[in-house]
Amino acid sequence: MDLHGFVLRKMDHSVGALTDCAFACVNHAVVKEITRSHPHITRLFWLSTLVDAAVHRQWLAISHASAAKRAAHLFCELLVRKRTVGLAMGDSYNLPITQVDLGDALSISKVHMSRTMKELRAKGLITWEEDRLTIPDWDAISAFANFDPTYLSLSKEPR
Repeated sequence: MDLHGFVLRKMDHSVGALTDCAFACVNHAVVKEITRSHPHITRLFWLSTLVDAAVHRQWLAISHASAAKRAAHLFCELLVRKRTVGLAMGDSYNLPITQVDLGDALSISKVHMSRTMKELRAKGLITWEEDRLTIPDWDAISAFANFDPTYLSLSKEPR
């Protein structure tokens, strides 16, 4: 969910999808009515915005780490998110994108991304075959990436 447009009125970025997805556009008048009449949903909207900010802070904090550590961090984050919504099988998940796409996400060239993937494979931190990424040793990759999922606020406690 991207609530920035509701508050800021004009977006300073665009959103794109690398794979098939479903989305809905909700008129700002509807969002305004929801915030007026449903305080619990309003708190969840606020939480969503706070998590967005936490993700931004986390990515800024690791921006000076090596490409391998940033990639490992991304793979950890994706596994945690996919587990939360039931889209991971054990320590693996579908990742139907290219190394070029991953390089773009990490601000590195496709050649550097290829080297980065080779490094992560050589360290035994990932396997990636037929669009499926597997993390064989969670403790090793999360330590390597200095990954702590707390910033994602994915607890299942009522809010």
